[in-house]
Amino acid sequence: MTCPLATDTASRMESTGCGSTPLTTLCPKGAQLNLGGYNYSSGVWQFEGHGYVPCGTSGVCVMQVFGASPHNTTLMLRVYNGSLYYYNESLLVPNIYDRWFKLNVIHDVNASRLNVYVDGDLKLEAPGRGGTFHYFKCGVYAQDNESFYMESRWKGIKVLKKCDI
Repeated sequence: MTCPLATDTASRMESTGCGSTPLTTLCPKGAQLNLGGYNYSSGVWQFEGHGYVPCGTSGVCVMQVFGASPHNTTLMLRVYNGSLYYYNESLLVPNIYDRWFKLNVIHDVNASRLNVYVDGDLKLEAPGRGGTFHYFKCGVYAQDNESFYMESRWKGIKVLKKCDI
């Protein structure tokens, strides 16, 4: 059983330098929707949303589970040359450009495990990376070899927590 915590949110985040967009301020390295109002330190939590990355956006992180020790993030999903990666090492989905995809990230803090599903298919099982609190973020964040123009679109965002029964 899951308990919904956040309502659907639609946003478009882009960066071509400094400026502002709905839900966020950006300058100069990206735009973000920070779901920090849903900080957690234990239990099973899920991010669900539909993402879209237009052609030309590369060298960016589009989704994070923030909070780890000694690292800053427990999970980063990045786009390089049209493909979705776990950090910059494991290819999860080729040809991610110019289409809506459904993303589910399940973080079991107590078991120190993360599962990533794209369009309903399990693409990654990864260990946690420590930390005492976590929250989800999505948008565009410049990484290495980033493109000048960066954009991601998100809709239907939900944050869910497995209820303790």
